[in-house]
Amino acid sequence: MARSKPTDSPAPAGKAGRGPAAGRGRSSGAAAGATAASAKGTAGKDTKAKGKAGADGQPKVGRLKRVGNQVRMIKQAYSLTRKNDPKLPWLMLIAFVAVAGVVELLAILFGAPFLLLPLAIVLGLMAAMIVFGRRAQGSAYRQVEGQPGAAAWVLEGMRGDWRVSAGVAGTTQLDSVHRVLGRPGIILVGEGSPARVRGLIAQEKKKIARVVGDTPIYDVMVGDEEGQVPLRRLSTHVMKLPRNLSAAEVNSLGRRMSALGGPRMPVPGGPLPGGRQMSVSSRQVRRR
Repeated sequence: MARSKPTDSPAPAGKAGRGPAAGRGRSSGAAAGATAASAKGTAGKDTKAKGKAGADGQPKVGRLKRVGNQVRMIKQAYSLTRKNDPKLPWLMLIAFVAVAGVVELLAILFGAPFLLLPLAIVLGLMAAMIVFGRRAQGSAYRQVEGQPGAAAWVLEGMRGDWRVSAGVAGTTQLDSVHRVLGRPGIILVGEGSPARVRGLIAQEKKKIARVVGDTPIYDVMVGDEEGQVPLRRLSTHVMKLPRNLSAAEVNSLGRRMSALGGPRMPVPGGPLPGGRQMSVSSRQVRRR
């Protein structure tokens, strides 16, 4: 398309049509330079600010701040665990002294008592933290055991690519069935009265089988009776199941299972006393 010619009248002659005078041109150029410099400085600041943003657009958290958050989580978990386990400080102290003492004794035998002192302290602290993690995990399991939603809390804290749908079936007596998708296939975990939960698991199996085809479906009943899995061993039991699917097959199966929907009954979000903060702290300790 041809461009249309401008129809504006030519600039008038005289001062009105001339450009700025020589003196004014210098001042105007200086002002323009100052404006450009300030704009460049502002753009530079914006670029630096954007550079500090994460992939999700949120500002990145500094390394020291992350370490501080982790220390606060550990302190919170320690204080909560100590209330339910008064022996915790003494057991941690015994572990530290025993491990550090053995390392230092070996250093003395080799004639270098001060050379291995830092290593003795580090290994002693690691032993104390291992004792702390195990006692914290045991204390958390004791608190949630027997409460509705305890199995879902354990399943959601497992490491790895496990897709947990809590409360896909249940009764008014707070019996529930949770569905887990992972490399082994489909795992249905029931908690509550065995007589009622077995029927729920059988119904859920029939419904899932129409969607997943030949994919293995496992059923697990949480409890302390024969043929049941104790709550404290639930995550270990699930993670030890054979790997029957690849990661790509898990993703494909997840898309197909999305047609089944999510939870159909309310499951308590935080079975631990203290709510969400306690559960998060305990999971952090367990993952370490």
